[in-house]
Amino acid sequence: MSDPMSFAYWVPNVSGGLVVSTIDQRTDWSYEYNAQLARIAEDSGFDYALTQVRYMASYGAAFQHESTSFSLALLFATQRLKVIAAVHPGLWQPGVLAKFIASADQMSGGRAAINVVSGWFKDEFTKLGEPWLDHDERYRRSEEFIRYVREIWTSDHADFMGDFYRLHDFDLKPKPLEIAGRPHPEIFQGGNSSAAQRMAGRVSDWYFSNGKDFDGVDEQVSTVRAEAEQHGRRVRFGLNGFAIVRDTEAEAKETLREIIAKADDAAVKGFGDAVKTAGQSTGDKKGMWADSVYDDLVQYNDGFKTRLIGTPEQVAERIVAYKKHGVDLMLLGFLHFQEEVKAFGDRVIPLVREMEAA
Repeated sequence: MSDPMSFAYWVPNVSGGLVVSTIDQRTDWSYEYNAQLARIAEDSGFDYALTQVRYMASYGAAFQHESTSFSLALLFATQRLKVIAAVHPGLWQPGVLAKFIASADQMSGGRAAINVVSGWFKDEFTKLGEPWLDHDERYRRSEEFIRYVREIWTSDHADFMGDFYRLHDFDLKPKPLEIAGRPHPEIFQGGNSSAAQRMAGRVSDWYFSNGKDFDGVDEQVSTVRAEAEQHGRRVRFGLNGFAIVRDTEAEAKETLREIIAKADDAAVKGFGDAVKTAGQSTGDKKGMWADSVYDDLVQYNDGFKTRLIGTPEQVAERIVAYKKHGVDLMLLGFLHFQEEVKAFGDRVIPLVREMEAA
């Protein structure tokens, strides 16, 4: 509780916005729009930006900028903002990715990070000619990927022997920037399944959760924390939320109602079929989106479940309540990005800081 809550936003480097709806979304996937948004975000109190990874058109996202190159461009456009590039093991060779991020980290003054995405969209692998692994095998590969990247970033004689990756006495130069208290660029990881939670406890610095209520957060925090403690580690927690902050609670709820009422039905159902199959493929049926209903799926990462919907005071109170449940970072999506990121920084973050101090 002593550390202030951190704030991140989803970078709209993918067309279509953050809700699968025909409602007006004042956002843009272009670099020019996103460079300006990144500067607004860092001036508004945001700590991180997370660049999405999509490789092909799907579910309303007709166009996509590649995540690592886009992240580097945003790092050059800003001075303080940390930018997290989402990456897929299986589509990246880990040594090549480690080299790219080390250079980006050097050039940005230590502000590069990665989010290791094990994958839920089968077509992105098979249509590129790559094998599609079973759920738990994808997480086993991701764990090796993280161990490999960490080893190559921190050792002058890096060695790794796994089932998916090999590394033989390799000395990466330049390594990421040396920063006190940070042994290497931060490694984020998502996933709701038991396999994902155990992996986070063993190897990741941050665990991203889809939108959750308090009980859902409690369950994940306790599981990941227990696994991490067995390995003498600490893992921090990020929670996805879609923020609808308005002058009155009624206005905020009406905006949510309109988003869902204008949902792109075919896209939502297509997305739901794909992700629920992935989520339910786990042994314990606790994978991503396994328990999501139609309304939840209108926002890609269950952001409505977090209920950051209301007045600035109501949203700030809920964020501080999540902090008490173990959340260290809020990862936020918005309907109208530039305007609402600034308004969130002006109207919500100062209230959070006041409540934290109290």
